[in-house]
Amino acid sequence: MSNNNTIWWILLIGWMAGSTWWHVCKIKQICDAPLITHAEESSSSGIAITPLHIMDGPALMLTSPGNFTFNKSAAEADLSGVQSEIDSLANYLISNPGRRLNIKGYYASTETNTTSWPDLGIARAENIKSYLAGKGIDPDRLTTSSELTDGLTIHNNRVSGAIDFEFPEQAEVNENSLANAQKFSNIFKPLDLYFPSGSSDYIKTADNEQFLEEARKFLKENKDKKLLLTGHTDNTGTADGNQQLSKERAEEVKSIFVASGITADQLITDAKGQSSPKATNATEAGKAANRRVTIIVQ
Repeated sequence: MSNNNTIWWILLIGWMAGSTWWHVCKIKQICDAPLITHAEESSSSGIAITPLHIMDGPALMLTSPGNFTFNKSAAEADLSGVQSEIDSLANYLISNPGRRLNIKGYYASTETNTTSWPDLGIARAENIKSYLAGKGIDPDRLTTSSELTDGLTIHNNRVSGAIDFEFPEQAEVNENSLANAQKFSNIFKPLDLYFPSGSSDYIKTADNEQFLEEARKFLKENKDKKLLLTGHTDNTGTADGNQQLSKERAEEVKSIFVASGITADQLITDAKGQSSPKATNATEAGKAANRRVTIIVQ
């Protein structure tokens, strides 16, 4: 190739490169546009979304291309991207009463904690805990923790993710473990008494005995107040038999309370049989959770 041809080829390539640059950068004006990931393209807010994963071994596997989002320095979560998954999590916890859950909230050093919680991570975890409790999950089964990290995705004052879930190792779930998991805080918090299969004698613990003592004192001082004792069973046996067993359970608890000094007219009994389970009857753990008498102050 002659030197003259070489020069012409160089000029042609230079002209093509210059034309391309002019078209892209000056006409379309996209040279300085930030790199947008596929996750950002899928998010209406423009936040780079880390997909949500919630797992409890093979029993629960929830995934979503969306995730929780928060305003920067705020604790209240936007659940719109994970509504289905968080509700499925609530249903899983209801069906598996022996499972406990830790909710971890994350926060960045560039955020300001304006909540009453020790840090913004705990505040965010407590917000999710409150939501799950509102779905019927016993708050005692939900713990919260937090972690400071500067690895959060923050875009346009919006934080993506910032919540993780962890299930502790599975412990054996039966009527004894469920009874021991009931912790007394005050008599206005409903309490469940648990029963062995086919039995009308509830499992006594230090906490439900403390409830009985505090209820006795309260009712003695408040004659207009009553305790509602509602008996339940699992679905083992016949519906009629279970209806009778739930009645016997409620009446047995009533007799123990009367013996402790509570007047009979301050104790109301009801029997639901197998009709109002709090957990699935498809597992032994669920059946154990359904063999109960629920106590509520009225």
